[in-house]
Amino acid sequence: MAGDVGGTKIHLGLFDAETRELTPKRDQIFATRDCARLEDAIERFLDGQTRVTAACFGVPGPIIEGVARPVNIEWEIDQAKVSAKLGGVPVRLLNDLETMAWGTLHLGPEELVTLQAGAGARVANRVVIAAGTGLGEAGMVRDVESWRTVATEGGHADFAPRGGEQIELLSYLVKRFEHVSVERVLSGPGLRNIYDFVMARGGHKEPEWLSARMRDTDHSAVISETGLDGSFAPCAEALRIFVEIYGAEAGNLALKYLAIGGVYVGGGIAPKILPALQGKEFVRAFIDKGRLQPTMEQMPVHVCLTEDTALRGAAHVAAAIAVDK
Repeated sequence: MAGDVGGTKIHLGLFDAETRELTPKRDQIFATRDCARLEDAIERFLDGQTRVTAACFGVPGPIIEGVARPVNIEWEIDQAKVSAKLGGVPVRLLNDLETMAWGTLHLGPEELVTLQAGAGARVANRVVIAAGTGLGEAGMVRDVESWRTVATEGGHADFAPRGGEQIELLSYLVKRFEHVSVERVLSGPGLRNIYDFVMARGGHKEPEWLSARMRDTDHSAVISETGLDGSFAPCAEALRIFVEIYGAEAGNLALKYLAIGGVYVGGGIAPKILPALQGKEFVRAFIDKGRLQPTMEQMPVHVCLTEDTALRGAAHVAAAIAVDK
């Protein structure tokens, strides 16, 4: 069994691990707000009819001694309690970006869009960055024989503005939040924060048709869709700023791991704003690291198109657990 637990949804899946390649059996998505704990979603998914041999769940937030207390979810996730729910089988909790990192190893070329080809290297570190309800970041450290994933909470590190416009954005957000993390600007809610800044700075008035869409649909989805079609200029401006910050932060993460093996942009937002990511702003901000620009230009940068990358990664970890138990 595999799971990808997020602030908005919980994606659970069953896989047959009898063959070398995992075979998906079935999967289901639950709204996180409808669950009082992870065990509730598991119970509804299995319905008492399926026996699980091992499980891995990617969860947001740090995991300390088998317990995760996510920032964007109201309940904690306890590895021992989840194992008990599954009849005592081996269970492993990983940071959700770690499972996404494992999942990138199993993506086909058709499931990736390359923003920068780079030079790449087979035996070299990789990184994964994913903006969604929050911002996740992880590293994959490579030696000759194996990979090791490294969880981080980089999304909660300080937002580092680039240039006067982003310094104004930081000043604007400091008045609203005690601490302006990267996640405050690089996430679904972060896109709304940028839009609010653009509206306030320019003294714009929101048209009624846009306000109506905002009332009925997720704000970040409306802003990104409107920004892409160009029907309201402040949305396009907010999306541009968002993309520039995304590129810069992906570059920061890649520098810290020297990710010559590749940078993978995942999460729910990236595929939806792909045309904006394919513009010049993302890669320009990514490589803009002064004397290290030639190094940045060697790093391949890919967008993950699939929504189940983390689920697949968790499934492969679970399969390894089943073999080792």
